[in-house]
Amino acid sequence: MAPTETVSETSLEVIDEPEAITYSWNKINVFYTPPAVSSGLFQKASSQSGEINILKDVTGVCRPGELLAIMGSSGAGKTTLLNVLNHRNTQNLRVTGDLFVNNERVDPESLTGCSAYVQQDDMFLGSLTVREQLIFQALLRMSSFYTYKERVKRVDEVILELGLTKCQDTLIGVPGKTKSISGGEMKRLSFGCELLTNPALLFCDEPTSGLDSFMAQNVVAVMKRMAEKGKTVITTIHQPSSEVFGMFDRLLLMSEGRVAFLGEVDEALAFFRGMSLPCPDKYNPSDFFIDQLSVECNSGAYDRDRIKRICDTFAGSKRFLEIQEAAKLNQEQDYEKSVSTTRGMGEKSPYKVSWRSQFSAVFWRAWLEVVREPFIIRVRLFQLMALALLIGFIYMKQNLDQVGVHNINGALFLLITNMTFQNCTAVINTFCAQKHLFLREHFNGMYRTDVYFLAKNLVEWPFFTAYSIMYTTIIYFLIGLNPDPERFLMCVLITVLITWSAISFGHFVSCISNSVNMALTLMGPLLMPLMLFGGFFLNTRSTPGYLQCLKYLSWFYYGNEALILNQWKGVTSINCTVDETCYADGEAVITRMGFENSTLVGSLLGLASLIVGFRVLAFLALLLKTRRSKSH
Repeated sequence: MAPTETVSETSLEVIDEPEAITYSWNKINVFYTPPAVSSGLFQKASSQSGEINILKDVTGVCRPGELLAIMGSSGAGKTTLLNVLNHRNTQNLRVTGDLFVNNERVDPESLTGCSAYVQQDDMFLGSLTVREQLIFQALLRMSSFYTYKERVKRVDEVILELGLTKCQDTLIGVPGKTKSISGGEMKRLSFGCELLTNPALLFCDEPTSGLDSFMAQNVVAVMKRMAEKGKTVITTIHQPSSEVFGMFDRLLLMSEGRVAFLGEVDEALAFFRGMSLPCPDKYNPSDFFIDQLSVECNSGAYDRDRIKRICDTFAGSKRFLEIQEAAKLNQEQDYEKSVSTTRGMGEKSPYKVSWRSQFSAVFWRAWLEVVREPFIIRVRLFQLMALALLIGFIYMKQNLDQVGVHNINGALFLLITNMTFQNCTAVINTFCAQKHLFLREHFNGMYRTDVYFLAKNLVEWPFFTAYSIMYTTIIYFLIGLNPDPERFLMCVLITVLITWSAISFGHFVSCISNSVNMALTLMGPLLMPLMLFGGFFLNTRSTPGYLQCLKYLSWFYYGNEALILNQWKGVTSINCTVDETCYADGEAVITRMGFENSTLVGSLLGLASLIVGFRVLAFLALLLKTRRSKSH
């Protein structure tokens, strides 16, 4: 758990000022190939042939101390350009062109160390408070040189700066499901998470979305103050108010994937005025620019001609030549301190803290996520206990005779089935439901994949282990299984291993799935053959040799084998009370089930191997999702 030290109210600047950054991009082109359209069982090619050119020769530069606003109508390419600049969400795109920071070519890992990205979609765990979310971010994104007290001090400064004091102890919640903070507070929280590290380069995608005019002005004022401190700030924004527009230092106007203008705000007005497109007096300039660069349905050809004329005029202007020279200079200039020596950019690893610190923070958050869902914990416990009592009373006090043998074997396999489906369905959404949040935080350089995977696994084990022990204890004595205390303890161990095997399989399905619905769809078909080869519905000796290998992937098989051996090994006499072939002793039951050559140790090792194997596969599947698209 994170400590709760008190922080002095004395103002203290705990974040060192990073090196100034000049960011340039030259002739950026982005191409997108539409996927095939699915039609029933068949696929047909997209109606659009070839690649679509989204961005066309986009060139620009942003210097320290500048707040650059990227503006344009919907579909102009603003967010695509921002994603290219910070190497995010470009997996399905083909990108060409050059990106340079202080004379060094940009790559995703090095850029993560010195930049921050406020994305348009807010993603948080609803079980954390605003303050806990910021502390979690501070623990992972601030350098390891800072103490916990200094991190908390920075959190307090950000809370005060963004006006989050009143809601700092309020649960974030999930919009539409549980009571949460307002949309404006959530946007400010998203902004605050990025401000914690005082980044030298800040990207913002529509940071004022969902905010009223007053809060929007406050957020842009924060960006303006960062720029005034020497930061490089690049943001997309859609039709800001006149007050917000007046805070921008420079504008990058885009339309149809091209640059319509890049320069000072006053220069933009003069440029359009020179093309006989003057902005009316007392008219919001941002609205004017959007109007001139938009395509209306009724006058599409006329609007596109106007936009082409604007873009062509700027491409041939002296101002554009100066921008090209500035971008070229940023590639060639020999800085005394290049990017490789600036703080953050030269680090080979994008992570700010050690593996141990990452695990401590991620485990703390995962623990809060579990314990703050007491209703789910109680429901699972009640469901499991009710099922155990139901089965226990149905199979209650079995006699050691021929009927009892069949009933006990059935109850043992039912134990495996219940442990499997109860636990698989409980963890099936563990990873796929939080995939986007995990990928965002991972690519922000907060924690490694193995840290997240291990923390999510460990935080669940105590609860599911306790559930399986209680379930086994209830049915064991109600049914009247082998009374030897050692057999009871071994049965508990076997059940726990079955539970962990089922959880491991559930994690594997969750990691290979892109959504909860996909995971639930896959679970049934994947579980069915494993259950059939468990040795209860189908005697493994009667199956073809080329299919028998499937049983070694089934914890149903190893679990059933272990429970049968534990129950019947050493039983010397079984009553014969029916007119049919009788089982003389426990060895006869074991032989009839096809486990005569099996050992209890071998079964336990088989279950342990499946636990490790499925978790390794799950981790590899999760790791595969973190592969970046090497577009540049």
